[in-house]
Amino acid sequence: MALYPGIKLNMHQGTPVQIAELASRGIVDMAIATEAMDLFENLLMLPCYEWNRCILVRQDHPLTRLPEITLHDVASYPIVTYVFGFTGRSQLDLAFEKHKLHPQVALTAVDADVIKTYVRLGLGVGIVARMAYDPVADSDLIALDAGHLFGRSITKIGLRRDMFIRSFIYDFIRLFAPHLTRELIQQAIALREPDKVRALFAKIELPIH
Repeated sequence: MALYPGIKLNMHQGTPVQIAELASRGIVDMAIATEAMDLFENLLMLPCYEWNRCILVRQDHPLTRLPEITLHDVASYPIVTYVFGFTGRSQLDLAFEKHKLHPQVALTAVDADVIKTYVRLGLGVGIVARMAYDPVADSDLIALDAGHLFGRSITKIGLRRDMFIRSFIYDFIRLFAPHLTRELIQQAIALREPDKVRALFAKIELPIH
């Protein structure tokens, strides 16, 4: 906003499918999500960063006394997590299905703060993005590492392949993900096959949040 005072910045929150569809139809300039954008063939996916999940519990929770938690341990308690299809939720569900586990999902939300509120109230254990936990603001909760349970997810920016990318969009992307230079984005746009685009970005080591 400081760099481009004449450009109005509007941000909309939604599920990955909703925002990816908006980008696919040209209603918005770009979508930022972890899932669903692969469903739209006219979107170019630019990988921004990797992230892990954590298990949020109250300080007196039995899981805090285990040396390392397993999916079976987590599934034995009610779970409070993201709405399906939001912020890597489907990957979480696949992990439980792989081990033939059927956890009780007590509540779902699109906002990590809502999830943390219900964990504080004792509704269940929370599963959120690791970056959503603030050691200061959330000092009454304990974050248990869950990277070994669900694996990493990748947040991406989705752009229409046929759109004219203006300078302020390039600069926004560079601020959000410094490795995504104008030259790299243009090179990806020139590659029509998804496999070649993935091979291009496979050479880049993404930051981890």
